[in-house]
Amino acid sequence: EDIHGFFAAQGILTSRGGKTSHAAVVARGMGKPCVAGAEGIIVDVGRRQAIVGGSSFKEGDVITIDGSSGCVYLGAIPTVEPDFTPELSTLLAWADDKARLRVMANADTPEDARRALKYGAVGIGLARTERMFNDVDRLPIVIEMIVADTPDARQAALDRLLPLQRQDFRQIFEVMAPHPVTIRLLDPPIHEFLPAEHQLEMELADLRGLAQATRGMNALAGTLGLLHVTEKNRIEFNELRRALDPLMVEEAIAKKEAMLKKVRALYETNPMLGHRGVRLGITFPEIYQMQIRAILEAAAECQRAGIAVHPQIKVPQVCTVQELKKVKDYVAVIHEEIKQRYGHKVEFKFGTMIEVVRACMRADSLAGIADFFSFGTNDLTQATFSFSREDAENKFLPMYNQSGILQDNPFEVLDVKGVGKLMKLAIQWGRESKPDLNVGICGEHGGHPASIAFCHEAGLDYVSCSAPRVPVARLAAAHAALKGK
Repeated sequence: EDIHGFFAAQGILTSRGGKTSHAAVVARGMGKPCVAGAEGIIVDVGRRQAIVGGSSFKEGDVITIDGSSGCVYLGAIPTVEPDFTPELSTLLAWADDKARLRVMANADTPEDARRALKYGAVGIGLARTERMFNDVDRLPIVIEMIVADTPDARQAALDRLLPLQRQDFRQIFEVMAPHPVTIRLLDPPIHEFLPAEHQLEMELADLRGLAQATRGMNALAGTLGLLHVTEKNRIEFNELRRALDPLMVEEAIAKKEAMLKKVRALYETNPMLGHRGVRLGITFPEIYQMQIRAILEAAAECQRAGIAVHPQIKVPQVCTVQELKKVKDYVAVIHEEIKQRYGHKVEFKFGTMIEVVRACMRADSLAGIADFFSFGTNDLTQATFSFSREDAENKFLPMYNQSGILQDNPFEVLDVKGVGKLMKLAIQWGRESKPDLNVGICGEHGGHPASIAFCHEAGLDYVSCSAPRVPVARLAAAHAALKGK
């Protein structure tokens, strides 16, 4: 729900979370400085200010955020825009020549894709479709789709989203051509697109107060003629009444009440382990079908225009072969329809995220259906440790690291002894079933040098990370290859 603030912000500073929390990951992908989990900050939303010790900062005050060191400074500190020097470009070219691992980027918009290309990515390993849903212009349509009471009403909203999604994908394909673009179908729980319950309750209270005031003004209008008021005041009063149209207020109340009802119905005790990913796509097949259609139509349009595109569709949160088969059936039907309409076959690859422990254990069967595996190590680490990424970093992980219980933060440095072993098993079993299975990683570990060294040793084909980390990943991939020799 804070994503629109991220779009508008020059930098992000939070009092909760940590450097691998969702806020930090999103900020890194946008190339914006972020300091997360600065617990000394007290944020007063009502007064629009923050307090740190004896100092307070109001809206409009200037601070400088250093996302690398975690330091935050009062006032404006002189900065320079980072750029590639000729020497760095030469060094990275040498690195690319030595590396075996391909380095791709996580990118969700054409701007992100251009930045990834500038940093040397050879494709997109993760395009998150939920970021597209969060765009200001289309979020109301997404909400309309979510609160719909019937499949027909939901489909009507999805029909309006289809051309928008198709344009999203076409623009990214055009920017990245001829490199591959891997698009993940909708992953998060749909309640994330709705306002929070407490926010809706506050808005409803305001609207009901407005409705009461409107009724009072209407009652007053009947006796206004008996009062000694000027013609000017009477005109102003009637203009205010028209502005406060009771029907419009009642309609707004009805919409907010329907949204609040849906928010309460969608409530989950642990949404990250709940109704999300492929489970959502099977419960509401029309959502995934719209996205699949948008991807394949965008690819067909590009191919018709002579643009070389290589789309890849991947399914999140898969834990059973039957889930993946179900979605592949959607793809097969839509693919045939598009082939008939455009007069040519759209080439694409179909794969699965490996981020659920059971998916690792069923890798041999999943490889019979998937063209590629993409390890989502953020969620796989959560599942393996039974740690909540958002809570562990500001509750006990620092103490675990300081006391030697854990050597590293497993959300920052890939845990090769636990998560890594699961990955190796999945790769081995997957390639026994399909020797040419393409395997990569798209979690934040894909930009960490020590984790990249493990990926090289484990036999992965590519790593994908936030665009600003691509140069580091290119060097790390070369180091891993040289060390292996």
